Amino acid sequence: MSTGELISVDHLELKFPFELNKQINSSLQLTNNTDKHVGFKVKTTNPKKYCVRPNTGVVLPQSTCEIIVTMQAQHEAPPDMQCRDKFLLQSVAVSPGATPKDITPEMFTKESGNVVEECKLRVVYVPATPSTSAIAQGAEEAFPSNASGVDKGNFSGTEGSRTYVDSDDKSSEVRSLISKLTDEKNAAIEQSNRIRQELELLRRGSNKSQGGGASLMFVVVVGLIGLILGYIMKK
Repeated sequence: MSTGELISVDHLELKFPFELNKQINSSLQLTNNTDKHVGFKVKTTNPKKYCVRPNTGVVLPQSTCEIIVTMQAQHEAPPDMQCRDKFLLQSVAVSPGATPKDITPEMFTKESGNVVEECKLRVVYVPATPSTSAIAQGAEEAFPSNASGVDKGNFSGTEGSRTYVDSDDKSSEVRSLISKLTDEKNAAIEQSNRIRQELELLRRGSNKSQGGGASLMFVVVVGLIGLILGYIMKK
């Protein structure tokens, strides 16, 4: 067990019962022995390989929090079953009432002025047993290999030539994609509203007109505008 001033960790090794083509879970328990609210963030040297849930959060005073680390299915065994992947757990005191949404990467930088506590964890592969195989199977069903629930990010922080990467990149990509799609949807809605306004003006002009030619033109225009609206909404 590692005991810090803010958070203690039940062990400094993330043990995975290694099996080829299997997703494996390993758990980590954080304990806050203080009377403060403590925010935490988990980073890793190999963000594409692992899912961390939750990767950020708040541990309430005199409380515990469990973190589940899922290793994606591996198709090759490393030499001598040795793994060089590492994790970095950062913790910082936060304001009472803070929620996981309030935890930002800036809180864990030197520029923030906060006292950041760090704990390094290493990954260890252990022989798989029938019981751990069943657990691994459950983990694979719970977290499919194509799941996109892992955050990855651009948090800097190095140990020699290794870089600990935070898990906010993918969520940032998703947010960017959602924002782009939202902008496109809003633009389509705005264009649709303009077309409806023009349609209303045409309808009013047609009502004032007594000629059959104007009525026929109105029908044709309505048909064209309907086709345009349908195309826009499909997009």
